[in-house]
Amino acid sequence: MPPAPKRLRVLIADDELLGRERIAALLAEHPDVDVVAMVDDGAKAVEAIRALHPDVVFLDFQMPGRTGFDVVREIGTDAMPATIFVTAYDEHALGAFDLHALDYLVKPFDDERFEEALRRARRAVELEEVDKLRGQLLAALQGSGASTAPAAEQPQYLERVAVESKGKVRVVPVPQIDYILAAGVYAELHVGDRRYIVRESLQTLEERLDPRVFMRIHRSAIVRIELVEVFLRAEGGDYEVQLKNGVRLRVSRSRREALEARLGVNG
Repeated sequence: MPPAPKRLRVLIADDELLGRERIAALLAEHPDVDVVAMVDDGAKAVEAIRALHPDVVFLDFQMPGRTGFDVVREIGTDAMPATIFVTAYDEHALGAFDLHALDYLVKPFDDERFEEALRRARRAVELEEVDKLRGQLLAALQGSGASTAPAAEQPQYLERVAVESKGKVRVVPVPQIDYILAAGVYAELHVGDRRYIVRESLQTLEERLDPRVFMRIHRSAIVRIELVEVFLRAEGGDYEVQLKNGVRLRVSRSRREALEARLGVNG
């Protein structure tokens, strides 16, 4: 009788609740996987890795306080478990990693892609190849220049957004996005006359978009500033902007002055 497969102890580090819950739900389908902890920032990820010694960590690249690279640097590549980066920044994954060395998941990812990443991590742990992965991780860090430049000094903004629809993943370049609306806990990208739902909150997208290009004008709306054509003062003290395509969006009173300043409008 073949030996029972090794139980995997997994840590999930992602600043988004929905992101953590999705990974946990997918792992729950594997009876030989134990989620030892779920954390929501880089500092907690460092503490959990040191305290719990997981076999595998799903590590969000962009988290408050510390990026995924920061976590790796602080733990040290010699002590890192098998690492699967989770990122909305596919340019980081494609540019910084040897795709055969370290796995990554680009949000939003489908179940099949997740299972592939988990299989690779399991294989590495079972074959005791984590040391090899650590060496490749060190090379990736050095090659990316991440070990010498603090993330805060070189802000990286979204260049494209992966959108899952009908079983396919479409990549939407950020320069094509006109505005973004809240859609429940998700967000709705408006690209010309097309709409795309992404599994990201409006707050998360706001933090990842270049503030020189986009601005949050309402709790439910982000707009590309250069597309604003008319600033409207409506009756009752409400405000709106009209875009070059004729679309009107509400402006919250708390954001009105900042928007006026950006547009050069005299209050």
